[in-house]
Amino acid sequence: MFLHIDIDSFFASAERSVDSSLKNIPMAVGSRSNLEIFNKKRTNIRLMNDNSGAFVTPVFYSDKKKTFESHFIDKIDGRDKIRGIITTSSYEARQYGVKTAMPIAQALQICPQMVVVPSNYPLYHKLSHKIHDFMMEHIPKVEQYSIDEFFGDVSGWIRDEEVYDFARKLQAKLLKQFDIPVSIGISRAKWIAKLATESAKPYGVYEVKDIDTYIKDIPIKKFPGIGRGFQERLGKYYISTLGEVKQKKALFYTWKKPGIQLYHRITGTDDEGIEERGDRKSIGISRTFDPLYDADEVRRRIIIMARHITYIVMSIEANPTTYYLKINYEYGTKVKKSETANRLYSEHLFKQILMQMYEEIVIPAKGAVKLTLNVTNFTSQHQKTLSLLDLDEDMAEKRLGEEMHKLREKYGLDIVKSGGEL
Repeated sequence: MFLHIDIDSFFASAERSVDSSLKNIPMAVGSRSNLEIFNKKRTNIRLMNDNSGAFVTPVFYSDKKKTFESHFIDKIDGRDKIRGIITTSSYEARQYGVKTAMPIAQALQICPQMVVVPSNYPLYHKLSHKIHDFMMEHIPKVEQYSIDEFFGDVSGWIRDEEVYDFARKLQAKLLKQFDIPVSIGISRAKWIAKLATESAKPYGVYEVKDIDTYIKDIPIKKFPGIGRGFQERLGKYYISTLGEVKQKKALFYTWKKPGIQLYHRITGTDDEGIEERGDRKSIGISRTFDPLYDADEVRRRIIIMARHITYIVMSIEANPTTYYLKINYEYGTKVKKSETANRLYSEHLFKQILMQMYEEIVIPAKGAVKLTLNVTNFTSQHQKTLSLLDLDEDMAEKRLGEEMHKLREKYGLDIVKSGGEL
């Protein structure tokens, strides 16, 4: 039997676990586009990277305390302008119509009494890490699916008829130890257990005993992994509920692996087990902003993002060999380029190659609105022969990078910058 454990309104619940005044009232966690990375006056930036698997991205943060006024309010022509969006809202706030991704200003119009707190990702990461450790102590096989979701397999360890009671006790222990409410779905099939969690919310436990009966009238859009594309495809065949899928096995099999996998997940016949998350296979950062026409400023932002990626690379002692740059321009134009260099990684080399790629793909006089940088193909995962011609230069740059990394770890990421960032 599988359990799917989902933390209720995780960010909001995390804030309530450290501030009881936020309990039982309409409240929400908000965030803004993280452009602070480009602020020339920023100081003492740290990396939150405790959860180094693929399920969640690293977070750069400042020790500086954020308030609603300092984080969400901008002064424009002498007037206060509320910026930012709702990241997570409590169930009390949802009753007023507050939703994820809603502008904070709009949310406060429909729920003026709501308290909005700035996001605190270090808190969420640390709490998620502790809850994962807790799960590992109580369940023999655990998969962390996201920062606030876990799968557990108790097959052969707890009798099927006792799983519901076990889930209730687990739920109570989590609330007592972490002051965090969770909802739990139970099924003999992994993805049906995840679906069942939606029936359990908030703070409930729901066990699916008869899969066919349970899925019969559930809309296809409710199933995890069915995006808009698949919804439209299924709509053309007049398939609107999960129950209708079971009669269309032949159709799903014509769509090869994706269709076959989806069919078996929906019908609970997938036989998928717990998946252990491996080491990170790539490191990436992206930032979205208002149209930017100044090519020098675009270069500066690429260099800054490269420094942040380098900090992560050095922290996990990786040696990526493929570098990727993508630029989104206004009106939907996108350009991208990747380059593979079988050499020892260094900040200098990475920035040098990025600038070369930028000059090759830049579109003059067009406003850039998003930058994405990524490194992959780590030599620890793909054995390669590194260039001997550049070895002496690369070794010198690597030693310099290690010394800079020590300074950044001690004094913050912004303590050492290159000239192109100033």
